[in-house]
Amino acid sequence: MLVQRNYRVARGPSARGGEIDLVMRDRDGTLVFVEVRQRRGSAHGGAAASVTTAKQRRLVLAARHYLLRFAAPPPCRFDVLAIDGDSLTWLQAAFDA
Repeated sequence: MLVQRNYRVARGPSARGGEIDLVMRDRDGTLVFVEVRQRRGSAHGGAAASVTTAKQRRLVLAARHYLLRFAAPPPCRFDVLAIDGDSLTWLQAAFDA
């Protein structure tokens, strides 16, 4: 179930903040932070490979900020929705925080 789209956290004029494309709730109650990446093809590793360590850090920063609204944060995970040309791949638990 979709909870929120494009959740953004600003860091300041010289530092990059983070953005979560989709915040979703899984059937078991897990909060899912989804990064959507699209590439025309799979050259250079494709869409999934474009979620670099730096990008992961920004996603984790935004997720931590989002979780501040909960007195007791629910279980959560980071997924990647990789779109390479016409191919769509949903990678559950793509990385850990």
